[in-house]
Amino acid sequence: MLELGLRLRGWLLLLWIAAALPAFAQRLPQPSTRAPGDDSARVDLAVSAWSRADLESWWAALRQHGITGGDHLPLPPGLVPPEDATAWRPVAMPDVRARPGAAMVTDTRGYEMRWYRVYVPPGSDEPQALYLPRLVTLSAAVLVRTEQGWQVLLDNQNAEREQWVQPLWLPLPGNATGLELVVALPVPAGSYHAVSRIWVGPRDSLEKRWLWRVRAQTGLPQAVSLTLVVLGVFAVMLWVRRPDEAIYGLFALGAAAWLVRNLHYYVSLPASQAGQDWFWWATHASMGWVMLTALLFVLRFTEKRVVWLERSLIGSVLLVSVVSMPMWLRQLDMVVLQYGVTAAIAGLGTAWVGWLAWKSRCTEMRIMALALAIGVVLGAHDLAVLAGWAWPEHFFLMPVATLVVMLSFLHAIQRRYVGTVEQVQAQNSQLQEDLDEQISVLQVQNAQLREAERQQALLLERQRIMADMHDGLGSSLLSALVAVEQGNMSHEKVVEVLRECVDDLRLVIDSLEPVGHDLVSLLATMRYRLGKRLQTGGLKLEWDVQDLPPLAWLEPPDALHVLRLMQEALNNVLKHAGASRVRLVTRHHGSYVEIRVEDDGAGFDLQTIQHGRGLKSQIKRAQRLGGKLRIDSSPGMGTRLSLRLPVERRGQA
Repeated sequence: MLELGLRLRGWLLLLWIAAALPAFAQRLPQPSTRAPGDDSARVDLAVSAWSRADLESWWAALRQHGITGGDHLPLPPGLVPPEDATAWRPVAMPDVRARPGAAMVTDTRGYEMRWYRVYVPPGSDEPQALYLPRLVTLSAAVLVRTEQGWQVLLDNQNAEREQWVQPLWLPLPGNATGLELVVALPVPAGSYHAVSRIWVGPRDSLEKRWLWRVRAQTGLPQAVSLTLVVLGVFAVMLWVRRPDEAIYGLFALGAAAWLVRNLHYYVSLPASQAGQDWFWWATHASMGWVMLTALLFVLRFTEKRVVWLERSLIGSVLLVSVVSMPMWLRQLDMVVLQYGVTAAIAGLGTAWVGWLAWKSRCTEMRIMALALAIGVVLGAHDLAVLAGWAWPEHFFLMPVATLVVMLSFLHAIQRRYVGTVEQVQAQNSQLQEDLDEQISVLQVQNAQLREAERQQALLLERQRIMADMHDGLGSSLLSALVAVEQGNMSHEKVVEVLRECVDDLRLVIDSLEPVGHDLVSLLATMRYRLGKRLQTGGLKLEWDVQDLPPLAWLEPPDALHVLRLMQEALNNVLKHAGASRVRLVTRHHGSYVEIRVEDDGAGFDLQTIQHGRGLKSQIKRAQRLGGKLRIDSSPGMGTRLSLRLPVERRGQA
């Protein structure tokens, strides 16, 4: 119980810190400080009544000026800031008009161009900048008065999609002190708009605030969304493996709904008005589904499912989503109504979940209920900001709420996983004991099997060596013995036969030496064994051996075949070629390696010579190696024997 209480207090502290961070983050510099470069600018406001055609002309002129440039903005007097001093009046910032409530503002009421005039303080040598933390209007523009007229410093049409979540930042050119700036913000007449305080001052100090605001207002939602997508994909994989665990499916659905909620951070708005209506409906309605999946997730941790509550929540969210579709009630502003109803459902659902959590005494459920309560509070804050009721300079805090709720869900999943693992470990304890006993029995049996396999391998190797010596060395000795007994073999011939037998015995021994699949090492051993005999026979050996890749299939039986092929070739040169020089060559040709034995002897005609047992035996050995044997010769031109072996061999030929 002590450990459980400490863990609970730790999580409560973590959730409190996560919830308190936004309160510190929302603190913007206050006008009362009056420090140079740290105060919001004093602003004058002028309002011009425009038609839709005026607004289109204004945007077209800004785009044209951005392409062609020029020293002033060519527009009629009605589309530039008023020259009459009486048109300007001081305005307290932030300037906010709350949403109109049930009535939907349309284009038929026309537009307002709201001109906000500020001055860059003179007398500073530092680079200056303009910073506007929050802006909910149509695309903004910033003008500066010059001797030739009004010059465009910023046209935000390309970034209008992100303007409501992206703070406005404009480094001013050169020595901008003492200039008159106008921030031009068009809005539909009578509609909701929000313009925070405008800051003009040293670029370095304002840039830090702007960067922090960008990270908190844009970077945090994107990071939370991408994190949830990754976790959602992982949850889907778990759900596919464990379809009976609905919590993984609910987590994945909640992550998908949150991704839809933040689509405006990643994709461009549709071009058509109908497409935009459906796009914004999907992003707004998805918030209700995020809330629904979160509540259903928590309810899955109750001892007994509350079916009527789950059905009520699903029905309520579905009803709100259907009613808010842009197919009917188009004369109403559904945004505030949609979020207000969703917030009410979330509040009631969270209250019920909190009561169930307190009643069930489940630590994980209590932590999740607390996280949901924090989410409801932060959601109410966002609703007030969205509707323009309060905190006009605050940014939306639902990403923070989502982060808190996500952490509580991950803790609950982790605790459930740990509990399941502990249960499985307890169930497997007896199985482990039985397994250990079976392992002991199997180890004894495996040791006996390995010994039997070793004895079998030794027997097979003995049989192979005996058969090879019987056919080679044994046959030669027997023939020599019979010839000596009958007196048909001279002393020199006997010495030659015995020398061949010794060479043959050495080949068998050399083939058993570990060469690490290295053909060059094998040939080098053969050179050492046969070098003296070749020298005695009057042959000069030219060694033209290059490095070859290791042959993974080269085992002792194969090594013996290679050695016998080379021995037979060299014996033929000694006995029949009448050569003075023999050359041993190795080459690597990609998929195969080549060994050549070339002599400068008499040669022979391949068309007339009879293929005896020796040549047939060589061909058969090459086939067993998976290679090819080729002999090229002509009278007076010497003989060349070529053995080609594969680098990789699939099976024994």
